[in-house]
Amino acid sequence: MPFLFDTDAISETLRRKPAAAYVAWLSKVWRSEQFTSAVSVGELYRGAFRSPERERHLRNIEERVLGRLTVLPFDTQIARIYGEIHAELSAADRPVADADLQIAATALRFDLELVTGNLRHFTRIRGLVVNDVLARCRER
Repeated sequence: MPFLFDTDAISETLRRKPAAAYVAWLSKVWRSEQFTSAVSVGELYRGAFRSPERERHLRNIEERVLGRLTVLPFDTQIARIYGEIHAELSAADRPVADADLQIAATALRFDLELVTGNLRHFTRIRGLVVNDVLARCRER
């Protein structure tokens, strides 16, 4: 199954010292199986523009991220899935941040396994396949 990388899974690779086990795992994933959401790219840009190291972060996004991942847009089909998930979790009084729901909806729409270290939020979403490799690598 191909993968959708959450914002934190991308950010990990941009750290000065990323988790070695995660980088090793990632090196075995074919480029054609690596996706992210336009929502995650927006979160990366937000972080870059808020950082005192703005130019370095912008360069990382544009040179190291955008050329290595296929970015999936947030379209009306994903918006419908997002709305359904939001309503379901709100009715159960288990809300999740909108950006996380939009990312999850993208993974569901394209039948992608979500790679994230943020297991607590994403495991609440019915039908979403969550890959915990980043969380496991951070525990070491």
